[in-house]
Amino acid sequence: MIKNIIDLHMHSGYSDDGEFKPSVLVQMCKDAGLKYIAVADHNSVKGVEEAVNKGEELGVKVITAIEIDCTYEGVNLHVLGYYIDYNLKEFGELEENILEQEKKASPERLRLVEETGIYVNRDKLSKIAKNGIIIGEDIAEASVYEPENKDNPLIKPYLEGGSRSDNPYVNFYWDICAQGKPAYVPVHFISLKEAVDLINKAGGIPILAHPGNNIHEDKKLLDGILDSGVKGMEVYSSYHSSEQIEFYRNEAESRNCLMTCGSDFHGKIKPAIELGGCGCDEDTEKKIIENFILNIKK
Repeated sequence: MIKNIIDLHMHSGYSDDGEFKPSVLVQMCKDAGLKYIAVADHNSVKGVEEAVNKGEELGVKVITAIEIDCTYEGVNLHVLGYYIDYNLKEFGELEENILEQEKKASPERLRLVEETGIYVNRDKLSKIAKNGIIIGEDIAEASVYEPENKDNPLIKPYLEGGSRSDNPYVNFYWDICAQGKPAYVPVHFISLKEAVDLINKAGGIPILAHPGNNIHEDKKLLDGILDSGVKGMEVYSSYHSSEQIEFYRNEAESRNCLMTCGSDFHGKIKPAIELGGCGCDEDTEKKIIENFILNIKK
């Protein structure tokens, strides 16, 4: 994976699946040689000010950002909002709504995982979970390496040498707890239109995060998403194959959309993802810096 000096998608501990304090994360970015970053936590702006202040101290440009869960045509999406006014009160209301729903969904999520035959160390889980919320990655951390699961065929892909062992915790979530999987518990997210309207109200720019993950290469869905007011795509992502990068780059260029790049760094739940690991070639990186940072028109 190409290491970049720009990474516009990473998470702090204010995300339910993030690990590091915002200031620590920005210091890590500085140490990794990054110059332009965005800390885009899930449905939260609580870490933005700390990240911006630390960036000013270290000479790292930190763009204000958020990543909002939303839905379009029954598909769960992530939309990044850049250059937002993070003091907008609606962001706090959004976060509280999601947190309350996640607290209510947590016991059922755990029950459904255990119903598949996977052993979960509940004592360990209680120490891992944040704010009374149990996410799929927490369940993975409390189950994947437990002796009781060493011969469980559902767990073997996540163990060393397994097909899903590169990022075992988040892969567990995607395979077992995500939309359409056996331990999925619905949480009501706002609509794509509502997410776009909220970002616009905050003076921001809505960008579709890692589209290859959520809509694959569905042009019809992409048409509708862009028609809803999304201004661009995260073409370069640690999740995207070279074929997906080419597909979304062509789509962005043909539609005259903004292109961004991001690693989606979280820390321990995605150990294979490094800060700056966006896979963006040098020439395109320069264009993104010029078009999305130095000369951006909001």
